[in-house]
Amino acid sequence: MVPSDKKDLYDKLRRDYPVFTYAGCHLHHSRDIARLQFSFHAGNAYVFEPRWQINFGKYAPQVPSNNAQDKKWAFYLGMIEMVSYWKAFCSPAIEVAPGSLSEEEKEWWFKLYQYGLGEFFYTNGIDIPGKEMLRFRQKEDTSLGYSEKKDTFTGTRDERVALHDSILVPVGGGKDSVVTLELLKQAGYKVVPFVVNPRGATKGVLSRAGFAGSDIITMERTIEPLLLHLNAQGFLNGHTPFSALLAFVSAFVASKTGIKHIALSNESSANEPSVPGTIINHQYSKSLEFEKDFRAFAARHIKEDISYYSLLRPLNELQIGALFSRYSRYHDVFKSCNAGSKTDRWCCECAKCLFTYVILSPFMPQEKLQGIFGENLFENEALLSMLFDLSGEGPNKPFECVGTTKEVNLALAYTCRQLEGKGRVLPPLLLSYKKSHLYQEYSRQSVKGHLEAFDEDHCLEKDQEELVKNAVSNAGRALI
Repeated sequence: MVPSDKKDLYDKLRRDYPVFTYAGCHLHHSRDIARLQFSFHAGNAYVFEPRWQINFGKYAPQVPSNNAQDKKWAFYLGMIEMVSYWKAFCSPAIEVAPGSLSEEEKEWWFKLYQYGLGEFFYTNGIDIPGKEMLRFRQKEDTSLGYSEKKDTFTGTRDERVALHDSILVPVGGGKDSVVTLELLKQAGYKVVPFVVNPRGATKGVLSRAGFAGSDIITMERTIEPLLLHLNAQGFLNGHTPFSALLAFVSAFVASKTGIKHIALSNESSANEPSVPGTIINHQYSKSLEFEKDFRAFAARHIKEDISYYSLLRPLNELQIGALFSRYSRYHDVFKSCNAGSKTDRWCCECAKCLFTYVILSPFMPQEKLQGIFGENLFENEALLSMLFDLSGEGPNKPFECVGTTKEVNLALAYTCRQLEGKGRVLPPLLLSYKKSHLYQEYSRQSVKGHLEAFDEDHCLEKDQEELVKNAVSNAGRALI
């Protein structure tokens, strides 16, 4: 992707909107529903009031509403939601009204904004800012918008129901969350799915997994239409760390329902930067660094006995592809394409589609993949430059949730060898790849060795670690 040059616009917006205000937050419970509303102001010009609705269903909260812990949650949830709105202006100061932030908390949130918006700055042609990017300050006015009174959230944890050993699993409808669901279910864990803005793929995946609507906690998150209008007018726009928002809201849901464990589906591959040698990573909020940062933040400031981790962290994308290939009942319903998410289809034009096709190709016949995607992506010569971006020939990887360049190359080289070994003519993309130096380098490397790897740097407890180790112990058998 060629970055846009919006440095002048960035500087102008910072001058025109020197202060962005987090004006208020409100959390209201009504039976099995929690409603949240936030208020953000860009100077005196724009007011944003985004809303969330969380539907707990049969897992309705068992703790009183409107207590100190609820206010703390509402405050932090507003802090993460604010990223999407602040980035339109990049104001050098954020004035915080609904609560106070310690110096340690300010540093934590600064890092999340800086690293989580690395891609945003890069694609807008803005050098990653230093400490001048923003500072958090307290609002002197005691009016808190939606909050009833000033609350610095320094109280101790209130009494609540005992946490149990169910596992909350955020589900997006792609192959990764399918693998997490299946591993936990097969091991006998009680799984509670959680979905933000359900779509066709998530509904299809959960139905195939045996979950009815009443078994699923859902959240509806709406973007303020005014923000979309400003984006259309040319205000700054770009990627935000959605998985960080998912971390906070998942922890909130877990705390309200008494669920102890939250199992994400982020793999070790998410740690690789999108732009080599930088902090710019499309998947920063899926990285182990963020996972550890969030765990430390939750333990220190939220003070909940909740275990947040990624079940797939020890694994790479090839291993996940191998495991997913076994779960054939999901193959016609899963979707990993963001571009086609609204219409529940594979667009077959984006890097996410191509990556998914590539990473599954060592484990599924081409005819099976063509049936899933509706076409053979290796036949589409328009995707050639994208293929080489995925394999590391470009200045950066595509800004999508894709695997490492090594994984892509190992999958491509193996697929070339297998097809030719069966007397098949290589399709155009694979034929071009085979002529590259990358094929010469990676065709000599063992895919099986990569399938036997296990990254020891993770946050899993012992029984979960053993579960994942056992699952991949024979992953090599999935190779076609």
